Amino acid sequence: MAEVVSTNQFRNGMHIELEGQTWRIVEFQHVKPGKGGAFVRTKLKGLTSGSVVDKTFRAGEKFPRVRTEQKNMQYLYDSGDEVVFMDETTYEQLSLPHALLEDELPFMQASSTVQVMFVGGNPSGVDLPASVVLEVTDTEPGVKGDTVSNVTKPATLETGAVIQVPLFVNVGDKIKLVLAKTVGGQGFTGGWRGSSPSGIADGSQRGSPHLGHAIAPTSVGA
Repeated sequence: MAEVVSTNQFRNGMHIELEGQTWRIVEFQHVKPGKGGAFVRTKLKGLTSGSVVDKTFRAGEKFPRVRTEQKNMQYLYDSGDEVVFMDETTYEQLSLPHALLEDELPFMQASSTVQVMFVGGNPSGVDLPASVVLEVTDTEPGVKGDTVSNVTKPATLETGAVIQVPLFVNVGDKIKLVLAKTVGGQGFTGGWRGSSPSGIADGSQRGSPHLGHAIAPTSVGA
């Protein structure tokens, strides 16, 4: 017998079956109006289409739950229509629609390991690590000694993502992005580390003033 969950048990990331399709709960909110019955507003992301829709349900309404599992896989390449991964144990390859991973791709490096999520035995998406380190490939020249943190400039990263960074960041610097789940999918809250002769500088070393500034994405390159 299929497991059933009510709106009172909803959690972000949970998968449910609705109208014959599998949906991931991206966001939900319990509402208790002054008049009338309580209800739950949700944002759901379709497993096959990748589209995000708003749905409202009565409080206590029940749905079949779809269980998930995760497997470490290597990200190989993005063909434009599909994103290809390889099982690190069996070397078998699988692909996911590009549209399904538009939120995650700006933070994915080729050959990196990601967790591919399987829903009902079928691949449905990826979970990225808590943080990634990406190199700046294009930005205006930095101003030496300018450590003012509230003035920023755009910078393009090796994955094509465009973010805002402090003025002293240069091409070749490595930025640490602390990733976090957002309403649309994957995003980042900020937090970065500049490059150093010995590699990626650690914020605990010598109290470098260049570390720990928050940054935010502005757009994603093609």
